[in-house]
Amino acid sequence: MELSTAIADVKKYDSKVDEALVEAIFKSLRPVHGNKDAMLVGCSDPSELTTVKRNFLMKKLGMEDSPELDAAVKETCETMKDVRMKGRITFYYLLTKKFGKESAYS
Repeated sequence: MELSTAIADVKKYDSKVDEALVEAIFKSLRPVHGNKDAMLVGCSDPSELTTVKRNFLMKKLGMEDSPELDAAVKETCETMKDVRMKGRITFYYLLTKKFGKESAYS
């Protein structure tokens, strides 16, 4: 995936996209760019949603485990429901913005 593609995808959900944030998330996911499956979030897979919560929200963004995290992941799935293959960069961007955790990429 190219950075410009990631930015275009995020623009579907945020018309005032923070391109620097998209780029930071893009760079942080560089090790998995070649793995198409790893670049997608499967909202129908409970273990995938747990991974997003634990590895992204808790580890990367430094949040404490709470029902709010589960609700935010499900809300993001709902926001992106029209897209079968949900891009991880966009998914992480939406969660980062929701919680105001942009500083995790500074």
